[in-house]
Amino acid sequence: MFEDMTEQQARDQILQQVAAYCDTFHNQKPPFEPGQRIPYAARVYDREEMTTLVDSALEFWLTAGRYTDEFEQALSKFLSVAHCSLVNSGSSANLLAFMALTSPLLGERAVLRGDEVITIACGFPTTVAPIVQFGAVPVFVDVTIPQYNIDVAMLEEAVSPRTKAVMIAHTLGNPFDLDAVKAFCTRHKLWLIEDNCDALGSKYRGTYTGTIGDIGTSSFYPPHHMTMGEGGAVYTNDALLHKIVRSMRDWGRDCVCPSGMDNLCQHRFDRQYGELPKGYDHKYVYSHFGYNLKATDLQAAVGCAQLKKLPQFIERRKSNFTRLKEALSDLQEKLILPEACEGADPSWFGFLITCRAGISRDAVVQYLEGKGIQTRMLFAGNLLRHPCFTDMRESGEGYRVVGSLTVTDQIMRDAFWVGVYPGMTDAVIDFIAKSIHESVNR
Repeated sequence: MFEDMTEQQARDQILQQVAAYCDTFHNQKPPFEPGQRIPYAARVYDREEMTTLVDSALEFWLTAGRYTDEFEQALSKFLSVAHCSLVNSGSSANLLAFMALTSPLLGERAVLRGDEVITIACGFPTTVAPIVQFGAVPVFVDVTIPQYNIDVAMLEEAVSPRTKAVMIAHTLGNPFDLDAVKAFCTRHKLWLIEDNCDALGSKYRGTYTGTIGDIGTSSFYPPHHMTMGEGGAVYTNDALLHKIVRSMRDWGRDCVCPSGMDNLCQHRFDRQYGELPKGYDHKYVYSHFGYNLKATDLQAAVGCAQLKKLPQFIERRKSNFTRLKEALSDLQEKLILPEACEGADPSWFGFLITCRAGISRDAVVQYLEGKGIQTRMLFAGNLLRHPCFTDMRESGEGYRVVGSLTVTDQIMRDAFWVGVYPGMTDAVIDFIAKSIHESVNR
């Protein structure tokens, strides 16, 4: 079949056929009809993602390569941030972001076991898990409704002589009060990690979230703002933090040469490291206890195509959110609708609703699910009430709670959310609004 072709001609023919296949079998979707399942989120893609994926597969490099480099540079440019590292998941991104702060290269600012990190219990567990897994102490404060972000009035009460960092997420794309949190961190010389996994494309006073603190993280799991299937990123403007992140991502090694390359520093065999023999191969010198959290070039290839669509994805999320909120505005005596933080321009991940007294969250959710509308809780609700915290709760060790988590518990009992992802049409949004009206007016 390819005998009379060059390799490039053969590749072009394959990719043309892949594009036609995608157009025929993946992108022919019928108009929405009530009764169809409405997921809270899903992949939105076309022939470009599929052809770049196959293009990468034909190279068969598999590990991080040219598409990874392209993606890291493109995401850095999009966010206007100096450094970006692609990883295999958003959870790994959070792990690396936190573990970077434990590096001895940071001197007295390094987070040590027993040091405290301010966070919230109302969110996704892998914002908190790295803190616990390392042996630092999470300090939980409450959140507010209808922003669903950290209650900044509690920050000063939460700080102690052992506090080293704040690590919190922008809930469902809604930026937390970065003015207050950043000022607090500056005042007390604390690190700030922005878990930006649900907020890629959100802005705070004109600047992209994830780039305002010391480190930001993203997730590219299928429901998120863009997807690679699995994947994540860590980004920062701090060159030292970037060096530490890269080291810990890549086995903890000291060398910065990418896979398949040697001796970029021109000092591979002539330096002294630790107590190793002088001239020991720098490719196998380890400055941290690290991991292997790299993504594959196959994932990065999909990400490169998705990133080109990200601006239109963001605008569609905003449009769907606005349409749904306007359609539900007459229900505000029964439902608390979400609001953006002052100064924020959210790239909404979902539409979060809290049922007021007299309205059963469970009844509303069951009604919507019966209509084919997928719903979600606000992740853990209250992480401290989950089995993973049972032993810590019974012993009274390993974490602190400042004040009460009354609002967190209210969200756990009474809140849920529905999607606004860019694959939703106006007809889908209108059907969701109609069904919510029916659920609370029965």
